[in-house]
Amino acid sequence: MGLTMQERRVVTKALAEQFRRAGKRDKGRMLDDFVKATGYNRSYAAGLLRNHGRRVQVKPGVAVEGSVHVVRLPKARKRTYGADVAAALKKIWEILDYIGSKRLVAALPEVVPRLVEFRELKLSKRVQRQLLEISPATVDRLLQPERQRHAIKGRCHTKPGTLLKHQIPIRTFSDWDDAKPGFVEMDLVGHDGGVAAGDYCFTLDMTDVATGWSEQYAALNKAQTHVFEGIQRLRERFPFPFLGVDSDNGSEFINRQLFDYCQSEDLAFTRSRPYRKNDTCYVEQKNWSIVRRFAGYARYQGERARNLLNELYAALSAYVNFFMPSVKLVEKTRDGAKVTRRYGKPKTPYQRVLESNDASHSTKQRLRVRYKKLNPAHLKRTIESLQRKLLKEATRLTAAQTQALAAHAPGPNHPWRSHAPARTA
Repeated sequence: MGLTMQERRVVTKALAEQFRRAGKRDKGRMLDDFVKATGYNRSYAAGLLRNHGRRVQVKPGVAVEGSVHVVRLPKARKRTYGADVAAALKKIWEILDYIGSKRLVAALPEVVPRLVEFRELKLSKRVQRQLLEISPATVDRLLQPERQRHAIKGRCHTKPGTLLKHQIPIRTFSDWDDAKPGFVEMDLVGHDGGVAAGDYCFTLDMTDVATGWSEQYAALNKAQTHVFEGIQRLRERFPFPFLGVDSDNGSEFINRQLFDYCQSEDLAFTRSRPYRKNDTCYVEQKNWSIVRRFAGYARYQGERARNLLNELYAALSAYVNFFMPSVKLVEKTRDGAKVTRRYGKPKTPYQRVLESNDASHSTKQRLRVRYKKLNPAHLKRTIESLQRKLLKEATRLTAAQTQALAAHAPGPNHPWRSHAPARTA
């Protein structure tokens, strides 16, 4: 019958000090006797006798004391991407407003040559090559120390418009499958600063469904006259002609002026289902990724704030449409309760226009000429400068002003709050 574990520990402790002091020949003899007595593997037994009572490092930062087996660590893999690649990646990430790794990797082949050409970055050929070969997972790892996330939610400012609803057909999100460039969704974003009362600026957001091309216009308020003016101005800024517009059910869109305009211009005019934001999912996404992300949630009111917003949107038009890739849903399949979504490769709206068979050659050539003149780093600096000016122009309401404005806003039991019909006697 062999030794118990307790007896093995006693034998190991008694023999370890003698073993370390003995010569090579004596160590061999002592090890033979120790293995025969304990039944240990010879290599394991030698490790026990050598390291008993010592502090042994198992791996960097971790050490074990006592009767342990020596762990031999594999040789560390040499780093492929050094500090120079990480520094360049961080700079590009900042210029592209901290987008996700998959979109960033998709943007690198276009952005890196532009930044080198405009001398915004000085990169060796090796670093340029590595930036074009890097994977999204490696980008996540290199940028992990820099990442921060913020989540804020805004308010809904849509009031129901009943006029002409029966004449304007409903279009849902699933009806856009075969959309060509020129079919746009539009929506309003309010800059109320948390108090939805009084006069304050609104941003008209228009997004092309097929390409993702997006334009914005700031108005003094949501009066249909100002909104209609914004629609006309943004129509001129899109690189391709309008074929149709789709809106929510707000009275700023559902009105005779816009209805007659669409008929005279031979534009399809459709609307979403009430309280179904997913019907206008394309523009709803831009409401956050462009308007809220760059203009924020402060209160803006008056001509000066409106003008600064429009300067900001002019810079964002080039920055977002030419340099910010986005993904599009390619396929969605349902198997019982499980829904599987497949997305295409991230592309910029500019790239999607160039790939479209429905966009004219002159449109594509005009965009190519414009693209060659654009410096994304300069655009980012312009945007940040305008953001600082806009923040100074933001209206900071005192407690008394907030209370006074809130007194004129609909109360919590108002039909608008609950979307319920008003009671009549």
